[in-house]
Amino acid sequence: MNVIMDLCIVPLGVGVSVSEYVAVCQRILAKAGLKTQLHAYGTNIEGEWDEVMAAVKSCHEEIHGLGVPRITTTIKLGTRIDRKQTMEDKVTSVMEKLAVTYQPTGPSKA
Repeated sequence: MNVIMDLCIVPLGVGVSVSEYVAVCQRILAKAGLKTQLHAYGTNIEGEWDEVMAAVKSCHEEIHGLGVPRITTTIKLGTRIDRKQTMEDKVTSVMEKLAVTYQPTGPSKA
């Protein structure tokens, strides 16, 4: 089953900067061959359920292996069985609706 996941892994006890650990996970996801989109507070991932879950587990194992004592992870995910849908499909659908209905407004000329 295909899944689209929003993943946010936060190592605890390592200070305020976590980009080193984000990079570790990005490498794991790439090596797994998963489609990803990094964003400011996490990563969107697209792939087969078991492969995505295995990669998330690998992220935890690798980060713990770097000496991180604790990790908190937030996962949002969605599946559908009526048709195949990609991350791009979801974004494109919204952007198309914005192009039709969104009329930017500037400061009032009154």
